[in-house]
Amino acid sequence: MNTPDTPPLFAAQEPIFPRRVTGAFRRFKWWIMAVTLGIYYLTPWIRWDRGPSLPDQAVLVDMANRRFYFFWIEIWPHEFYFVAGLLIMAGLGLFLFTSALGRVWCGYACPQTVWTDLFILVERWIEGDRNARVRLWKTKWDFRKWRLRLTKWLVWLLIAVSTGGAWVFYFTDAPRLAVELVTFTAHPVAYSTIAILTATTFLFGGFMREQVCIYMCPWPRIQGAMMDDDTLTVAYRDWRGEPRAKKRVEDTGDCIDCMACVNVCPMGIDIRDGQQMECITCALCIDACDDVMDKIGKPRGLIDYLALADEPAERAGDPPRPIWKHALRPRTVLYTALWSMIGFGLVFALFIRADIDLTVEPVRNPQFITMSDGSVRNTYNIRLRNKHGEARDFRISLTSESILRIRQEGSASNILTVPPDSTTQHRVYVIARPQDEAAHTERTGLRFWIEDTKNGERAHRDSLFNGKAN
Repeated sequence: MNTPDTPPLFAAQEPIFPRRVTGAFRRFKWWIMAVTLGIYYLTPWIRWDRGPSLPDQAVLVDMANRRFYFFWIEIWPHEFYFVAGLLIMAGLGLFLFTSALGRVWCGYACPQTVWTDLFILVERWIEGDRNARVRLWKTKWDFRKWRLRLTKWLVWLLIAVSTGGAWVFYFTDAPRLAVELVTFTAHPVAYSTIAILTATTFLFGGFMREQVCIYMCPWPRIQGAMMDDDTLTVAYRDWRGEPRAKKRVEDTGDCIDCMACVNVCPMGIDIRDGQQMECITCALCIDACDDVMDKIGKPRGLIDYLALADEPAERAGDPPRPIWKHALRPRTVLYTALWSMIGFGLVFALFIRADIDLTVEPVRNPQFITMSDGSVRNTYNIRLRNKHGEARDFRISLTSESILRIRQEGSASNILTVPPDSTTQHRVYVIARPQDEAAHTERTGLRFWIEDTKNGERAHRDSLFNGKAN
């Protein structure tokens, strides 16, 4: 419980009105926003022909049939290690970029950053730039203020709805679901998912913004362990900028305390105060400061990407070390090596995997049956997986050296038919005649062979034949 003498544990949100800025980093962020949002919104609508019996959506998480489709790649449930490997690569990639360049993920590609940038862009279009938005915030609620706010919220809501709608399209056929959504015939799960994602996008991007990064996201607290003095991150060269002075007089630094770096910051911090947990290294303060330096005739780079390890050399007037020396250090080399090893392993596993898969499961109860003519019969469940987009016939047999006989339950044929892109189970019998050695041996090695009758592809599994022990 807080007392008058103890500070609150949660700081009240202060409204932040980032000013519009132009520059290389702002353009780079616009490009990233356009590319990432384009990929997110358009990907479910890309078609990919896999054959008449398979979905033609290029990227699809088919929960009903337990499949994940990504263009020409199809991931089955037993191949979840591919997804796990990609998640590990994503984590290692995040560690690598953070150790090399600080919180570049947060500043450029994090969904919270991308959608917040989009919402701020809409806000600026409707309400004006920073000064106009500050004035509007301070005015009383009148018709104009209500009109501008409702217009802005309506556009935000449309963006939020399209965001939630795009997400559900990844889990079923997008065109068909779109028709079902507008005709109110879609499954309730689709509507509830869209509603939840709409609400979170609307609140997080429109109202909570920096609060999500500061209080809800764990990464600002973890990133400290990923960074060191050689990490290139956004920082202020105080040895060049201090002491500050709004008027150019002798013995003052280059910083004229114009507050441009603060006014453009979406987190509302002052980069001149040093490294801060709230900083997402979006680099907009670099653009703002460089613009001011150009106007007052001072060299750029007062605020820049720099490594703290270079501070002593720069204070002494020496040039900083080359960027590659900061990038190539044991930590980044280790992350790169691990990331590459996992990536190569996944690619190798992807290209060597077979289009057919065979599992043999002996029926243990009973282990064998003695037939009326003295023959010994074992029963096996054969599970066949056909990854092709068409039905395939497979011929089942035993190893060529075996004198045992095999037949399919309910059929005299040794041909097993598997529908396209599916798994089927067949029961087969292996029989040893009375004169066969296997009939009187407790355990006999056995190898099942499956051959695709169309292309001759083969697969095998080893098992055991149970006989009568003497």
